[in-house]
This record gives sequence, structure tokens and C-alpha cells, in this order.
Amino acid sequence: MNVSIEKIDNVNGKITVSIEENDYKDKVTSELKRIGKTHTLPGFRKGHVTIDQLRRRFGKQVKSDVINQEVYEAVINYIRDNKLAILGEPLPVEVKEIDMNSVDYTFEYEIGLTPEINVDLKKVSLPYYNIEVSKEMVDEQDANFRERFGNQVPGEEVDEKALVKGSIMELNEDGLVKDTEDAIQVVGGIIAPMYLKDKEEADKFIGKKLNDKVVFNPYKACEGDVTRLASMLNIDKEKAAEAKGDFEMSIAEIIVVKPAELNEEYYKNIFGPDKVKTEEEYFEAIKQMISAQISGNSEMLFHMQAEKQLVEEYGNFELPQEFLKKWLVRRNEGLTAENIDEEFEKMIPSLKWQLIKERIAAVAEVKIEEADVQNHAKAIARQQFAQYGMTNVEDDMLADYAKRILEDKNSRSRIIEEAGDAKLFEAIKQTAKIEAKAVSVDEFKSIAEKA
Repeated sequence: MNVSIEKIDNVNGKITVSIEENDYKDKVTSELKRIGKTHTLPGFRKGHVTIDQLRRRFGKQVKSDVINQEVYEAVINYIRDNKLAILGEPLPVEVKEIDMNSVDYTFEYEIGLTPEINVDLKKVSLPYYNIEVSKEMVDEQDANFRERFGNQVPGEEVDEKALVKGSIMELNEDGLVKDTEDAIQVVGGIIAPMYLKDKEEADKFIGKKLNDKVVFNPYKACEGDVTRLASMLNIDKEKAAEAKGDFEMSIAEIIVVKPAELNEEYYKNIFGPDKVKTEEEYFEAIKQMISAQISGNSEMLFHMQAEKQLVEEYGNFELPQEFLKKWLVRRNEGLTAENIDEEFEKMIPSLKWQLIKERIAAVAEVKIEEADVQNHAKAIARQQFAQYGMTNVEDDMLADYAKRILEDKNSRSRIIEEAGDAKLFEAIKQTAKIEAKAVSVDEFKSIAEKA
């Protein structure tokens, strides 16, 4: 078997494979004998079909399969042995049936060659925006924590987060309590203004005191959600759908949240044992926690800007466009000869970035270890727990959660890619000139919107 390559231009090539009868004859015979052990033909016992009969019955298909397999393996081995950097997969120049009257054959495959890309990160200057953690951000998080770990106590005045208890009575058209048999009356009703969908109705409760009466419209307050309305008025959904008038609530009890006090027990609940002991350490820990949470935004913007700039600076290279279009059409059901030109134009930036990434990774010797994947999964787990205010999660729990995430094949593939990107951009930061700048949240938002 003879395999050769013809470089058509810098990014296109053609591999030619010449195969002779001696290259495949023995394998065809071997495959026919294998078939003979399991197949029967009229007039022959199982396993006793003659090789001539097998050749007449299965010879054409077996010969075709063996030759195609031998040729494709030869192409792949040639690419591997000669360390050819290709894009996509080899494509047959012509797909045709094998002429059974011939014994020697020639096959041709198109290949797309990876363009030469020279990236010098030492000459690259990239911005990096660190978001400053303001006192307002720290105070807001402090208030949220203290409320979350606070206690519900009787209150004298309704605030936005209060719970209001009392009787809820339906009013008639004259604004008086309805006294007919079908009147809706709720004893021991509960209203949480912060959960009412209509703000105008919710505001009617704010500032009210014990024994005050509040006239409001439950239907409007729930924005017509009959499920919520039925629960509030303790009636079925059919009746709730008709309850569109005003009601009066007599406030019998107000429950408010008393924020937790700053003490050792509180610090332990938030950050774990022996991590925070003083008020100063507490506020510094909050600041560091916020900084860690928002650092992801800085990193994301850095990735976006680095990708855009690197493609602009180093993306002026040729692609085997026509080859890639053919390959993409064969590989993707949604792509056709009619729409590939338009769709390919959209793909070019991402294709070029992928090639630039691969070049950077090769030069920087970026390798993804299992430990990188595990650590990234744990970081994701930590972020997810933090969203629910769980800042004090043990490492064993994080590791267990990360393990479960990685058990899903799709999640694992995504995390491997993200871990790889993280190491790649870290390599970029280590080599390129990074212009770090501290910015406020508002400044960061403005920069991100323009990126």
C-alpha cells in the first residue's frame, strides 16, 4: 500500500492511497471464513459452506468493507505518523462503489491543514478590572446575614419584611363588612406584604400598627393568581376567581425580624468555628467573601476582552474554508449547502479563537489534570452553596457534591473545558502584560456593556 500527500496550498492538501490485491486479499478471506462459521446457505450445514460459495454470496460486500477500512486506517496512520496538523476529518474526494472486476484501487482524501499561528504573549497588553468592594456592599451583606440569623419577635409597626396577622373580611359595594351568608371571612389570616405582587397594594400595610384596619384588594394584590388568592382567603379556586372586590384586614399581630447581634455564636454560624472572633474580623471576612464572589465577573470580562484582542491581533491567518464548509455540512444536520456560507461567516471568529487557544496552550504547555477538574467542580459547588447563604460548608461536603456533579457526562465535559480555559487564561496572565485597575461596580458595569 502506498500513501502520499500533495499540498495544494498552505491550508489544503490531498492524501492519495494506492492499494493492491495483496494488501487486502488475506483479510477478505479471513472475514469470509468468519462469516461461514455463523451463516447457513441452502444445501450446506452451518459451518460447512465452501469458501467459493461464501465469496459468491458475500464477497462483494466484504471486499468493499475491508478495502474501505484498510484505506481509512492508512490515512489516519499517515496523518499520525507524519504529525500532520489537520482541521476536522479527512473527506473522500469521491464516494463510489468498488469495481469488483478490478484488483488495484486508488483513493483520494481532502484534508484541511492547520494554519501556522505565531502568538507572542510577551508583546500583548491586556486590561484587568478588579471590582472594589464598597462599604455599602459590606453593610448590605451584613444586614442580610443578621436578618437571616435573626429572630421573629412581636412588632409595633408593619415594615416591608413584617408578617401581619388578623381577620380578613369581605366588603360590600358600600365599603362595609359584608354580612351575607356567602361573605368571605378569614379568622387568623396572614399577609406578608413583601410577597404581594402588586406594590401599590403592599404599600397599604407599611407603617400600620396594632388594631389598625387596612382596606386592600386581594385579587389585585395577587395579580389575579387564583392559587395565591385561594390560599390567602382560605377558599377554593373557583370562588377565588370571583373574589375581585375589596377586603378589610384588622391587624391583631405584627411579627418582625430582630437582627442577630454581633457575638461569637453569630460569627460561628456565618463563617464556622474559630474563623472570626471580633467585629473587625467579621466585616473584613464579609469584604473578602464579596470580593471572591464578584471576582468571577472580573475574570469573565478578562476572558472576553482577551479573546477579542487576541483574535484581532493574531487572527489574520488563512483557513481552508471550502473544506471546512464541506466537513461541517456532513457533520451537522442543521447545515446545508444552501445555508453554510452564511453560517460559516458567523463561525469564523470562534474557529480562529479555538486555533489561537490551542497554539497558546501548546506553547505554554497547559495540561489538564484530574485535580484541576476536581478543584473546578468544588469551586462550582462552593458558589452554589454561597447563593443560598451557606458560606460555612465543610470540604467533605464540597467534595461529595463535586463528585456528584462530575458523574454526569455532560457536566463533566463542560467542567473539563472550563478548567482548561481557567488554566489557559492563567497562563496568559502570567506571560502577557496585565494592566490591572480597580473600579467601582458602576464603572465595571459600564466597561462590561461596551466590551
